Amino acid sequence: MHLLIDGYNLIRQSPALRHLDARDLEAGREALLERLALYRRCRPHHLLTVVFDGWQAGGPTETRDLFEGVRIIYSRRGERADEVIKRLLAREGSRALVVSSDRELQEQARRVGAAWVSSREFDFLSSRAAGMGEAKEGEDPAPRGPAKKGPARRLPKQERRRRQRLRKL
Repeated sequence: MHLLIDGYNLIRQSPALRHLDARDLEAGREALLERLALYRRCRPHHLLTVVFDGWQAGGPTETRDLFEGVRIIYSRRGERADEVIKRLLAREGSRALVVSSDRELQEQARRVGAAWVSSREFDFLSSRAAGMGEAKEGEDPAPRGPAKKGPARRLPKQERRRRQRLRKL
């Protein structure tokens, strides 16, 4: 599985990272990369690519870097991270899992057959997987409705596939 992460979206949706980002943008990015590197050590079979916006202050070309197994892409000046993620999604197809709360990216993932997870939900799942202690036992990131039973209450096939991929996180 290849996780395509909208970097600033995840930083601003995570309670822990949001405070760092408010003080210093660079500190927020570094904290996110440290957290993703820890997650990568726990799940070495997942490819992680985090994309940051460089559209206002970026260079004339797209910049790529690697930090402890986490691929980093800074979009070029005039290009948003969403556009880079869409381009990567087209190439990866159903192998990809998009981490973003951006509805447009979620719809694009659905169109190419990829799964998606909101930034807040990924923050919860990755904290739990890495054993960082932020996620408490029994705590759920999203409220659940009444339990559904029987085939008449079965989720659509596309949603069942998405949830199956999320279990691998």
